[in-house]
Amino acid sequence: MSLRGRKVVVTGASGHLGANLLPRLLAAGAQVRVLVHQKSLPAPPGAAATDVEAVPGDVLDPASLARAFEGAEFVFHLAARISIVGDQGGRVTAVNVEGARNVARAARSAGARRLVHVSSVHAFDHGDPASPLTETAPRPTPRHPAYDRSKAAGEAAVREAAGDALEVVVGNPTGIIGPDDHAPSRMGRVLIDLQRRRLPALTPGGFDWVDARDVSDALIALADRGRPGEGYLLGGRWASMRALADAAAAITGVPAPRFSAPAWVASATAPLVSALFQALGREPLYTPEALHAVFKGSRDVRTDKARAELGYAPRPLEETLRDTYAFFERAGRLSTRPGPRKGREPTRG
Repeated sequence: MSLRGRKVVVTGASGHLGANLLPRLLAAGAQVRVLVHQKSLPAPPGAAATDVEAVPGDVLDPASLARAFEGAEFVFHLAARISIVGDQGGRVTAVNVEGARNVARAARSAGARRLVHVSSVHAFDHGDPASPLTETAPRPTPRHPAYDRSKAAGEAAVREAAGDALEVVVGNPTGIIGPDDHAPSRMGRVLIDLQRRRLPALTPGGFDWVDARDVSDALIALADRGRPGEGYLLGGRWASMRALADAAAAITGVPAPRFSAPAWVASATAPLVSALFQALGREPLYTPEALHAVFKGSRDVRTDKARAELGYAPRPLEETLRDTYAFFERAGRLSTRPGPRKGREPTRG
């Protein structure tokens, strides 16, 4: 089913994923409305002010959701609070669980046909990192980080609130990177810091990385033909932090840091680094929760279900990195001192 002419509402549209999803929805001919926080009312990056209708609100404010969702046929729920520093005084649980429940209730009350809920690969217990991870994996336990637990609980809250009146489909992306990273995201900052020689060392471990554009295409496919009630892992390729840095170096011409901290050193210093950065009012790049992800994350995220049912086909990681650095270069976020970029720019949109 085409989204042309359909009324679509997006929460979290001003984030990295939203900046990639919005132009695709507009290209599909959808009538797009976005829920934006009162402090960021202008149209999100990636869309002109005339392209979308912006409604101020908050996922924790049911009345604002009712206004935003009026007449909506499809709702894409992207808004979430990502955290590598615990529950942040309950804010992570509030947004990711209660906020998700509010969105489902509001979409159901508005008579929406389908809710596309963006969860995360963190909503699963990865178990043995060497074992395949599928949609049937168990959910996080109390020993998992607060963010992981919140994403699993958010899925459960959405399904319960939707009842039988609202179709729910869930996308579980892995580590999202890619262009149109305006904030930038945490991994976007890592890539920038690599090019600007701001990282003295690399952490051990790795993660499965996926392009924001491929996730956006998958979300539109979920709206079109995802099976109601089903969840879909949206992964790309696992790469160690060393391999990611080396691939970035091949693109930027800036050598990757030579030193990789042993796992025990990273684990021992993470609490101190986290406390120091928080004392300085800055978000740390790695914490015990972040190390849990890169140490325990599955190296074999299976996307067979999304490939078979959605036509999902994630692009090569090297292409994502080239396009991401090209975006950061245009945005003026890279150092001008390093040598010329290596390789040819890809043309895939």
